Amino acid sequence: MRIEDVTPETVRPVRRSLLVQSWHDLAFLHWAVPPETVAPFLPRGTVPDTLDGVTYVGLIGFRMVKLGPLRGPGIPYLGTFCETNVRLYSVDARGRRAVVFLSLEAERLLPVLTAQVSLRLPYKWARMRLEKTGDVLRYTSRRRWPGPRGAASAMTVRVGAPVAEPSAVEHFVTARWGLHTHAWGRSLHLPNEHPRWPLHRAELLELDDELLTAAGLPAPAGPPVSVLYSPGVPVTFGAPDTLAGTRG
Repeated sequence: MRIEDVTPETVRPVRRSLLVQSWHDLAFLHWAVPPETVAPFLPRGTVPDTLDGVTYVGLIGFRMVKLGPLRGPGIPYLGTFCETNVRLYSVDARGRRAVVFLSLEAERLLPVLTAQVSLRLPYKWARMRLEKTGDVLRYTSRRRWPGPRGAASAMTVRVGAPVAEPSAVEHFVTARWGLHTHAWGRSLHLPNEHPRWPLHRAELLELDDELLTAAGLPAPAGPPVSVLYSPGVPVTFGAPDTLAGTRG
């Protein structure tokens, strides 16, 4: 199997749009972990994607803006909300690198229910806020439903200098052009495309998080090995396809 290169440019342009959205004010926190730690969480037909023998667990806070169907303009209110996700990194038998979400906190109930029903994505309804003061951003979340109720997260970052040339790790955890998930008895791949990430290095000022352990992961052994910020990108998701040998 040939695994696709890690590249900052879209590797598979989306031919038919399923969803449009924009991601704004993203904070990326990542910890290195052994592949065997995350392998049990991945959909059938995928394995942990690794860099120099390790893989990564990500905690990402941001604002979803104008989520909407097809190639439309997006929905201003219901499609705009804070989100924080816990994610892993995967590769399938066709060599496609992607992300796997263990949880996605969101402050709008309707998108949570829609994603749960349509693609079985592990969205959670939460009370959330993003506060921005100059170059400091604070993301807070407390889960409402489903459980574990009350699972909370608070993280604060200070935005630093732009990244002229991302490191191998910074490319690995951001240059992702799809997601893997399990829904309706089969494993799926959903492609996405967006412009190259505008990245900044960032300083972690505060982290008080329960979302990683609520997702079933062990508590991090130390601070994140990578902290990044991005002002954001517009994103298009394409229709899913079934991974070979994963029906039923």
